[in-house]
Amino acid sequence: MAKGGGPQFGGGGPNMQQLLKQAQKMQQQMAAAQEELAATEVTGSAGGGLVTATVTGAGELRALAIDPKAVDPDDVETLQDLVVAAVRDARRVAEELAEQTMGPLTSGLGGMAGGLGLPGL
Repeated sequence: MAKGGGPQFGGGGPNMQQLLKQAQKMQQQMAAAQEELAATEVTGSAGGGLVTATVTGAGELRALAIDPKAVDPDDVETLQDLVVAAVRDARRVAEELAEQTMGPLTSGLGGMAGGLGLPGL
């Protein structure tokens, strides 16, 4: 093989060991952020607070509260709609929280992951 024919390593290129350390640090930060989200609870509501849903920051439904005023045996469909709306509202709040928590971490991965071609980052 002729000299200079292959890829050039060293010189002005990034230090692979340093990049791997940065990736590992970001992975640890992401794991910590995911744990924080899983432990955080947020609430959504519907019907002016007649139905409230509590979910974790990761989107797991933890609690559902229904005000007795929302219970009408002749109109179960409205109650069902309120439950669905409250859960959707809570999940929306959880997604916003996740975006705020994870956003700064994932935005830094764009250039680094693309440059390294690492899957999953």
